[in-house]
Amino acid sequence: MEKNYFFTFLLLIFFAQNFAQEEIVKESYLDSLHSSSSESINNYDYKEAIDFSMQLLEEAKRINNNYYAYLGHNTLGTSYNQINDTLRAKKHYENALEIALKMENDTLLLGAYNNLGNIYSEDKNTTQIGIDYYNLVINLATKLEKPESAFTSTLNIAWTYIDNQKYRRAWPYLKRAWDFFGDKNDTYISSHLHTLTGRYHMGLGDYQNARPYFEKAIAMVEEDSLILQASHVYEKYAKLLYAEGNYQDGFIALEKFNAYKSQIFEQERIRQIETANIKFDVSEYQRNLETAKNEQIFKDEVIEKSREKMIVMVISSIILFIILLALIKIIRSRRKLIRELSEKNKELFQAKEEAERLSILKTKFFSTISHELRTPLYGVIGLTSILLEDKSLVKHENDLKSLKFSADYLLALINDVLQMNKMESNLVKLEKVSFILPDLMRSIVKSFEFTRLQNKNTIHLFIDPEIPDNLTGDPVRLSQVLMNLVGNAMKFTERGNIWISATLAKEEEESAQISFEIKDDGLGIPKNKQQIIFEEFSQLKSANYNYQGTGLGLPIVKKLLYLFDSEIFLESEEGIGSAFSFEIEFEKAPLTSVSKPLIEDLGKEPGITDGVGKLILIVDDNRINQVVTQRILEQKGFKCEICDNGMDAVNKVKTTFYDLILMDVNMPGISGLEATEMIRVFNKSVPIVALTAVEIEEIREEIMEAGMNDIIVKPYDTSVFYQVIYRNFPVEALKI
Repeated sequence: MEKNYFFTFLLLIFFAQNFAQEEIVKESYLDSLHSSSSESINNYDYKEAIDFSMQLLEEAKRINNNYYAYLGHNTLGTSYNQINDTLRAKKHYENALEIALKMENDTLLLGAYNNLGNIYSEDKNTTQIGIDYYNLVINLATKLEKPESAFTSTLNIAWTYIDNQKYRRAWPYLKRAWDFFGDKNDTYISSHLHTLTGRYHMGLGDYQNARPYFEKAIAMVEEDSLILQASHVYEKYAKLLYAEGNYQDGFIALEKFNAYKSQIFEQERIRQIETANIKFDVSEYQRNLETAKNEQIFKDEVIEKSREKMIVMVISSIILFIILLALIKIIRSRRKLIRELSEKNKELFQAKEEAERLSILKTKFFSTISHELRTPLYGVIGLTSILLEDKSLVKHENDLKSLKFSADYLLALINDVLQMNKMESNLVKLEKVSFILPDLMRSIVKSFEFTRLQNKNTIHLFIDPEIPDNLTGDPVRLSQVLMNLVGNAMKFTERGNIWISATLAKEEEESAQISFEIKDDGLGIPKNKQQIIFEEFSQLKSANYNYQGTGLGLPIVKKLLYLFDSEIFLESEEGIGSAFSFEIEFEKAPLTSVSKPLIEDLGKEPGITDGVGKLILIVDDNRINQVVTQRILEQKGFKCEICDNGMDAVNKVKTTFYDLILMDVNMPGISGLEATEMIRVFNKSVPIVALTAVEIEEIREEIMEAGMNDIIVKPYDTSVFYQVIYRNFPVEALKI
């Protein structure tokens, strides 16, 4: 027992002496270490820089100072990056980012994001990751209202896109760089800006606009003897001259490039030799450190034999024993954590499977609920349309219009939710259909006539006469984009103006680039809200309380334009108005294949008077739907017969001649598809039109394979309904 007390007493004395002798590291010492490491980097002495940075990092961790730990990781990342050790550089930059996030220091975050952007953007396999980090810098600088902090990252994004030949994506960032730096006097940055702009125009084939930028950049680098920039700009300028056919000047520019390249090569060769020496010095430094450790171990072994150091050995043994106990505890804790991690991985896998199952169920649910919601809406909209045409109910006209508007709004809400769900499930694909753009846009304007009159707005439509008539693309998705943007302008504008324009931006032999703009003089959008309006379910307060939205219109626009390989641009000022613009490149199609617009004035076709003498069979299991469809048809003089199941319909067609059959798709017993297949066995001529509340994309192929001629989606506009009916009659049968 006395020995145990004695050793404990010695141990306490040892720790007390060490604690008393330990110096408190002040910030001035840490500053000197950081200054020494930075100075070593500037002098290309990376071995010294790494040594100072490691000391800085060790001392910062010892006193738990996150700021200097950040600086230590940052200088280590810079040192390793300079000697082309990108793996270690990335590791230290990521450690610096982790500390900046922990400290919630926005200034440190700007530097960390930019450093990681530089690392990732240099590798073609990780270019997008680098761009994402640059965008984090831009967003944070915008939030802090420090646009100058975002300049370098903005220019780097443009440079990265140009290197990858994505010129149109580069332009918005290049333009921002010009807006910020165009009037500043800095030859180094200005020469880069002029060179990149010249490369942008040259990439688009616009050699005439590219030349002045290259020549201005050459004048700058020649005046300030910027060898690296001179080599870069002469190389691109020579390519431009050769592309223009100016081979003599191109050869002179190429000789200039080679001359500067030789100087760079010599400097680079010297730098590589220095880098190799530095790498060797760093490795040698690490080996020396190992040797020093081995020598220290040897000295300790000698000291062990000395009686004067016996107390130190005893204390060391106690410390080692404590460490051993701690290691045993750590190993046990590690095994426990591994077991828990394994269990968590199993739970995560199960959760992943459950999430996938729920996603599938969600998709099925939306599909089913849309059918169930559209079926009663069919009755509401249809009966309301019929009552609006009843002259005896004129005093209730405003109430009926409000009822129909509410039903139409509910239908639009259902369509928006379904559209967003399909996009999230990657179910939306672009089609290639020929169409006439002017007809399409005029029809879209007509579809907003009721809302325009309600809000007392004026719509100004401009369509560039140079736009070709033979475009190929997806007019349905284009219509969704335009209608969402026009609807958004209507929502935030009362007693104002809305301008809709389509201009030809660029035309080639097989394609045409069309620029669209939807502008209004309504409420406008605050600067701090211009990013979040493209997020799902985000809304701005509208003065038009009769027209409140779901917050899905603009997110749908953004995702649809992504399918077109385009993006939306917004310019807005609160109280003045907003302007949304985008560009889409369409292919050209033979003029003979151009179809009618998808949205048009769906009134009665020329030469058609009514349906007197025509007999139509209505097959629908819903009593309200039967009444609505029958009333709508009887208004045009059609005679109707009704049955509520597919088998009765088949039997009726066998015994009665019908001019047309309206067939509901989903019915009890045999479905409308099965009934159609049975009818086609003995009657291949009678037109059969599908009535369905299911999305067309989900069932179009099945409907056509069953032998049906056309599709009407419930609920429908009455004019749409009539047009589909008329176009499925033989032309001779419709003439009086």
